[in-house]
Amino acid sequence: MQQAQTTRITHTMDRPHRDTIFLEDARVLGLEAFPAHQYQLRLEAPRCAARATPGTFIHLQCATGIAMRRPLSIQRADPAAGWIEILFKVIGTGLRNLTQVLPGQTLSLLGPIGQGFRPDPSRPLALLVGGGVGMPPLEFLAERLRADGRQAWRPLAFFGSEAPFPFKAAHADTPLHGLDHRINACHPVLERLGVPSRLASLADFDGCYRGYVTDLAGEWLAAQHAETRERVALYACGPQPMLQAAARLARDFDLPAQLCLEEYMACAVGGCAGCAVEVATSSGSTMRRVCVDGPVFEARSIYPALFAAG
Repeated sequence: MQQAQTTRITHTMDRPHRDTIFLEDARVLGLEAFPAHQYQLRLEAPRCAARATPGTFIHLQCATGIAMRRPLSIQRADPAAGWIEILFKVIGTGLRNLTQVLPGQTLSLLGPIGQGFRPDPSRPLALLVGGGVGMPPLEFLAERLRADGRQAWRPLAFFGSEAPFPFKAAHADTPLHGLDHRINACHPVLERLGVPSRLASLADFDGCYRGYVTDLAGEWLAAQHAETRERVALYACGPQPMLQAAARLARDFDLPAQLCLEEYMACAVGGCAGCAVEVATSSGSTMRRVCVDGPVFEARSIYPALFAAG
């Protein structure tokens, strides 16, 4: 079997992130289609797989002749087998071309990029809230926490989508305290791993909570005892309105929260600063690059006015 070709990005002493990003010729292992133009792509990329952590992403060539790469979150990674998976939804020519790749084809890949989630061991009840294509990094986080035998992590996932989910929803047999028993649609992979999950949508999918995923998370939080909430940390990824709603949850229930931002990117390795966002720090407001300084930030640093108002 031909091994993927790799090149390490040149290390720069004042930019240590560059020592962890690799340029690889990643071999396509498989492509699976889901409703609503959603696709799951598995790539042989051993260097990226060995370094990937939940919240990091890749910058992927979509086709020969398309100069601009696309930033895509890593959904899962197997360091031993040397592969990663990504989930993408077709938006534009680049990702449409990506749906035509065949097993054995190689794609140029930069990754893993960014600063991922930093789980807090003092709050082992990890509440994962994902919306749309923001679900993949939280699936990755749930799997990694479940596999971590050093801590007694208890991940719980709430996912929302207005399009059909990119998996066949399962029926959860175990109820969740504080939620109507009829809300029983769950993520099948997480269910097999022993990670409780529930799904939300306004599209009237069977077994789903009818409403926004942050409202579902809010109902669950409101039903918990104060002692339980003291063990909860919130991790979220999705579109900006959903992230703002997740930050409100963190404020209202006094939770630490980390948000994985979605942003347009050009270079994705910190050179162009086209993805910069304003972030509050102890020394005042500053600009941070979503690609290498993030994409994961503390909710308070992204929405300081919201927390101040609370």
